[in-house]
Amino acid sequence: MSDYFPPPPPEQPQPEHRAPAGASPPSPWAAPAAPPGRQRTGLIVTLAVGGGLVVAGAMVALVYSLMDSVSDSIALPPERSDAPYSEPYDEEPYDEEPYEEEPVEPVAPGPPAEGDVTITKCTRDSLIGWPHADLRIVNRSGSPAAYIVSITFVDADGAVVSDGIATTEEVAPGASVKVRAQGSGEVAAGTKCRIAEVDRHAL
Repeated sequence: MSDYFPPPPPEQPQPEHRAPAGASPPSPWAAPAAPPGRQRTGLIVTLAVGGGLVVAGAMVALVYSLMDSVSDSIALPPERSDAPYSEPYDEEPYDEEPYEEEPVEPVAPGPPAEGDVTITKCTRDSLIGWPHADLRIVNRSGSPAAYIVSITFVDADGAVVSDGIATTEEVAPGASVKVRAQGSGEVAAGTKCRIAEVDRHAL
């Protein structure tokens, strides 16, 4: 030891914690008792965790019950006892009277439409050899009408070699118009024109 430092003081004996009178001595294998502060902290943590779980479970149950009630209300709307016409319809079916149309006076047909059309010229084009027919149409009916005239072009033996159509807009009663029915394709000289069909549409 150094001459400058005094020797350490002797070790003082520690007081022993004696067990109360009549208590059994502590077991040498028992775990040491936890300090009081640690026991209180563990109890607080346990209570906090348990309370949180209880609150979460209550929230889940509340949300599930709300969703169940909303789905039931959407799927099955409540019946209204005070709704109008809720009683069954017991009256006899209404017998509707048959509708009677007023008789329409028939319009007297005019003269045949074929008589309204006259072929004024039947010729063959000298350059391309296509035929055409010039027509004069007189409306002999009592109302304005439009015409569709079909023309056939036949050769010397009477065989059809081409055809054409002429149309008009509104033609007043008694008025006349001139139109042309143009054939297609080259035909031989001496081809003739014939009226195949006349459609007169009253306007």
